This record gives sequence, C-alpha cells and structure tokens, in this order.
Amino acid sequence: MSFKIGLVYDKSRMPVRSNRESVKEDEQKNITRDRVREILKEKYEVLDFEAGEELGYKLKNNKVDMVFNLSTGIRGESRQAQVPAILEMLGIPYIGSGVLAHAIALDKSMAKKAFLFHGINTPKFQVVKGDNFVFDRSLNFPVIVKPACEGSGIGIYKDSLVHNEKELKNQVDKLRSEYNQTILVEEFIIGREFTCGIIGNSDETTVFPLMETDFSDVPEEYGRFNTFEVKSDHWQLAKYYCPADVDEILRSKIEDAAIGAYNALGCRDFSRVDIMVKDNTPYVLEINTLPGLKEGYSDFVRMANKGGIDYASLIYKIINTARKRCAV
Repeated sequence: MSFKIGLVYDKSRMPVRSNRESVKEDEQKNITRDRVREILKEKYEVLDFEAGEELGYKLKNNKVDMVFNLSTGIRGESRQAQVPAILEMLGIPYIGSGVLAHAIALDKSMAKKAFLFHGINTPKFQVVKGDNFVFDRSLNFPVIVKPACEGSGIGIYKDSLVHNEKELKNQVDKLRSEYNQTILVEEFIIGREFTCGIIGNSDETTVFPLMETDFSDVPEEYGRFNTFEVKSDHWQLAKYYCPADVDEILRSKIEDAAIGAYNALGCRDFSRVDIMVKDNTPYVLEINTLPGLKEGYSDFVRMANKGGIDYASLIYKIINTARKRCAV
C-alpha cells in the first residue's frame, strides 16, 4: 500500500482582506502548492485538501498517512496554528512545527518575549494594543512599525521606518485602521541583515549556508530594508550573498542565535530565522516556522540550493525529517 500524503493549502485570502498584498500572497502560495504537488506525486499518493470548515472530516475520511501542510491561514492572529491544531486533534502526523510554536512565532511580540526569556538578543520593542498609545521613550529612533501577526513583509513599507513621535503616531494609527491587530514598534537595527535556514530535529539539526541581503542599491522609493514591495516585486534589486562573507566567529554567533531561537520556540523539522548584526552582535528579528517554499524565489529554498540540495530533494528532505520524527 502506497504512503498517502494530504497536501493542505489555503483558500484565497481575498474575501478576508481584499488588497494587493493578498493578491501577491495568493499567487505565491498557488505556485508553491502546484510545484510541491508535482514533486510529491513522483513518490507518493497525493490528495489535495483546501483548508476550510470541512478539512478535518475530509482528512479523516480519506485516511491520509501524513499531511504536507502549506497553510498559513487566512484569518485570526493565530491562524498559522489552525491546521496543526486540527491535525493534532485527529492524530494525523504532519510536517513542521506544532501548534504552540506556530502561534508564538506568528505573533512577533510573543516570540521576542520568548527570545529574551532564553537569553537571545532581539531589538528593543513596544507592543501596541487598543487605542491608547503612549510611546515608550526608552526606545531609540529610528523605529520600525509593523503588524505583529503578519509575514512576507505584509504591512511593511517605506513609511514604516519612522524617525520621530509624530511619524510614529501616524503610522500606528494607519496600521491599526488597516490591519486591526496588535502593532509592534521595534528599534531599527542599523547593521547587516542575515537569514538562516534550519532543517532537522534534536541532534540532527542542519543549518544551511547563511544568506546576507544588501539593500543599498534598492531605490529609496521602495525602502532600503525588507518592505513588502521589495520582497514581493523588487527582490532582484537587492544583493544576496550566499554563503555570506563572514568570518568563522561571526558565523558561529549567528548560527547559535538562530538555533537558540529555533529551540526556544520548540520548532520542528524546518524554519527560517531573520537576524540583524550590529557590532558583531546578532539580534534575532523573527522566526518563520513555515517559511516560503517557492522554487527559485524563497530564501529558504535558495539557501538549501547553495548547500547542495536541489528543490525536489528539499521537499523530500522535509517529508523524511517529519516521518522520522513521527515514526511513520
């Protein structure tokens, strides 16, 4: 009997939030879904499941052996944990991190609190909830203002980087109106930006070659940092160095910080960690517990490629890592 994989993916986010960000998000998710399906079918029986109200019933009825979960959810501040919660309730093995890790990681403010608890450096920050915003003056300008529970640069634009309290208040008000969620105000670290791909569990954790991103040639109109426009439309204007040009000491510091963040949240199978470095000190910005897997585009994929793992091999490696953990 063949091993049966359920490929779970999101509905369109347009009915929940109709804007250009959702259009781009849907587009990238659909391309990834189709390519992952194509690869999985080479070795497994694959059934498609849209993450909707009847997902649990359909998965149970079709008796899948494991789920390859691509769903980051479409609504709610813990949406990335919704499909894993259903799968755990049904006792169905799945790739990737568990409910708690996904829920904490998606809320950047909660993730940062976890990092600090475990002694991991992260930029100073303030959490904004509700309408009564009073700036914490222990933070130093410039600061970056972003939705706490989004990914892929959503809600981050050139004007997200603010230099005074007037700009800050305007940006906080704008984000509260547009996203209706917790807002994160974070000191902007001026330094070098890295991302670190991790795959594996326990003693078999592997770190892909580090990637450094240089935004100095990106036109100022898009913002010279990881804005939505840069990440989605103009990513090729930035410079990417993989493996990053760092000495052994700094590389070890960055990798240790990334693995520390991975373990602090209890991540499983694979994740990507974004890190800034200032004065040779790494500061963890966030961890993506379900990193993008778009071939030729997503940072996690490109780092794996530089580590000698082609796209198909990466998809199989994720599956095999999860199967070993779940003993299936």
